[in-house]
Amino acid sequence: MKAEPFGRNPRLTSHARTILDRRYLRRDAENNVVETPAQMFRRVAGVVAQAEALYGSQSAVNKAAEAFYEIMASLDFLPNSPTLMNAGRDLGQLSACFVLPVEDSIESIFNAVRDTALIHKSGGGTGFSFSAIRPARDMVKSTLGISSGPLSFMNVFDVATETIKQGGTRRGANMGLLSVHHPDILEFISVKAEQPGRFTNFNFSVSATDRFMEAVEAGKSYELVNPHTGLRQGRLQARDVFERLVQAAWTCGDPGLVFIDRINGANPLPKLGRIEATNPCGEQPLLPYESCNLGSLNLSRFVKGRDMDWSRLKTVISLAVRFLDNVVDINRYPLPQIREMTQGNRKIGLGVMGLADALIRLGLPYDSEPGLNLCGRIMDFVQRQARSASAELARKRGNFPNFEASIYPAQGRKHMRNATTTTIAPTGTISLIANCSSGIEPLFALAYSRRLLDNQEFIEVNTAFKRAAQAKGFWSASLAEELARTGTIKETALVPEDLRRLFVTAHDVSPLWHLRVQAAFQGRTDNAVSKTVNLPHGSPPETVREIFLQAYRMKLKGVTVYRDRSRSGQVISLGHTPAPARGRAAACPECGGTMEDDNGCTFCRDCGFSHCS
Repeated sequence: MKAEPFGRNPRLTSHARTILDRRYLRRDAENNVVETPAQMFRRVAGVVAQAEALYGSQSAVNKAAEAFYEIMASLDFLPNSPTLMNAGRDLGQLSACFVLPVEDSIESIFNAVRDTALIHKSGGGTGFSFSAIRPARDMVKSTLGISSGPLSFMNVFDVATETIKQGGTRRGANMGLLSVHHPDILEFISVKAEQPGRFTNFNFSVSATDRFMEAVEAGKSYELVNPHTGLRQGRLQARDVFERLVQAAWTCGDPGLVFIDRINGANPLPKLGRIEATNPCGEQPLLPYESCNLGSLNLSRFVKGRDMDWSRLKTVISLAVRFLDNVVDINRYPLPQIREMTQGNRKIGLGVMGLADALIRLGLPYDSEPGLNLCGRIMDFVQRQARSASAELARKRGNFPNFEASIYPAQGRKHMRNATTTTIAPTGTISLIANCSSGIEPLFALAYSRRLLDNQEFIEVNTAFKRAAQAKGFWSASLAEELARTGTIKETALVPEDLRRLFVTAHDVSPLWHLRVQAAFQGRTDNAVSKTVNLPHGSPPETVREIFLQAYRMKLKGVTVYRDRSRSGQVISLGHTPAPARGRAAACPECGGTMEDDNGCTFCRDCGFSHCS
């Protein structure tokens, strides 16, 4: 494979090259890699630029292709994995996020199973609300039988997902939501904690209404409603249900909480329906049959001196919005209903990654007021510039077709190309390709114990910290050994206080600060924010309770908690830990999802976080 004669060649780490080689680059019939990373970026840029022909000339196509290549090859911006994998290839399906409706009938349920299979085959992840399905033991008049309830039908989705590899490159991932008012809510909350290994292809979230949360805080009961009849079917003490939820999340990381009324309060298209579900990591609420394509800006690439390079960031935001809008046009949708809804609303989700790296380069601790202020400034800038770029595209290309049914005319807006423009995704694998920290998370640790496919382990030390320690003259073999044991320098007297504050890790950051950072981004994001509150293994259930309550009070759209080692066989751990027995399910350190071996790498089914040997 010869080098490409255009633009810059991407500067990739050996780890990034391994990931690309095993999962993203084109292969021939004999399974040999037949493209370089530069050629992959050129392939993606060229295909996405073809949408320009719908609105301009061939010269516009060529100009856009060069610009798109530059922002990807420089690692300033990367789209979601399906775009990198599938653009210019047979599948041609470029979106990561889908939501499918599930109604209370056998026909609807199994149509959704079929549609899920098609989406997973094309490389997407799916979200569902199962709240419309009548509860277990309810009468089915058409057959004089008894309903088995939503959990039994979720089994069908889980098994179907297990048998289908997403486009040969990604495993299926699902989000299952159930309303807190559903009569089967207690069983839904507890099933994954009580039956480990069940529903491994699902993240669970409880769809909590304001009415329920107010009852929790007031110590009152609330009503259960049979979705089939619309009638009340008893009452439960809200705090009892909430405590059951806290205990389950503490035990295994599931369920999370989705504040569904808050999501619908920000729904830009209420006339088209109520949002009931999200994508697998929760950052993308969608209407039935909607899809959304995502992309992320690498903030670590925009640090300039003691500030951000706001001018260059503005330029890349404009190009990224144009890129994502083009994807809506050139995408090959797995279902006609998805094409209609997606092209009618043209939702895109531009977000960020590399936040922790950028803060470190600027000398701002993650859990500090100056760091938090910068988080707000960054996302406010991204939001405003993304909307401005969308409005500019609308002046040239037209508003999204369902514009008149949206909230924007009432707000006095005349031009919007996209119903939404911003989303904060977890960026599992693309952050590894870009060699930056994941999403808006803090560093997971300063030293990782990475477990390879043969169950051997090795220690990987954070490069920025090692360089800082060497520059200040305190790097030593004993310090490396301590990092290997603990992964953190929080209690290391050898390290100066300023560096201990700067290089904080996920478990050093208090739960409140995790939430404050999430809130700083959520308040300036159209869609939602993927953020995990990582807790040390010894954290008590009371900590989870306070996180859930504070998340509601801080007006977040959802929250996920993951207590270290609350699922068996974490692939990445703090320091040395005993290797798990082979074949046991492993937990992703980023989102708590299921990690699995595949084609020489371990990958998270939910957020895409990966490691290759």
